[in-house]
Amino acid sequence: MRSNMNLLSKLTFLSARRRFEIYPPFFLMRVKIIALADDWSSARIRLPLNWVSANAAGNMFGGYQASLADPVPALACLKKFPGYRVATKKLELDFIRVGNSSLTLHFDFDARIEHDIRQSLQAHDRATPCFEMVYVREDGQICTRIKNTVAIRPKGYVSKHE
Repeated sequence: MRSNMNLLSKLTFLSARRRFEIYPPFFLMRVKIIALADDWSSARIRLPLNWVSANAAGNMFGGYQASLADPVPALACLKKFPGYRVATKKLELDFIRVGNSSLTLHFDFDARIEHDIRQSLQAHDRATPCFEMVYVREDGQICTRIKNTVAIRPKGYVSKHE
């Protein structure tokens, strides 16, 4: 996986949007970015419902939803806080309604969270923010609520638990 990421990061002639879409797991999932702010403060990403992503009942697999929701806040943090190691620490999905259509992931990087992260990094050189996102069905109904906790650590940081 790291070699795919290294190769894609070197393709600077492609936009960040396109590099995201052609990252092999997302390419195979047919993910499409609808909107992406240059600073990753906002993203809307379409996750299509098709014969591969549908479960036996014809609804979106939860694992598909989790796979796309996992890296988005971490990527946004990497963009906003370069020089740190960033990874998802905890991912929670609350399936409110069935995913009976293609879904759109709604991610917004709240300015208050960014401020709190900057303060924590300045004081402790680490931060563990929690981001909230939703998947919205084509009928406009929220399908899934997501809480994604991200660990932002200095490069070379080793946890006592690792």
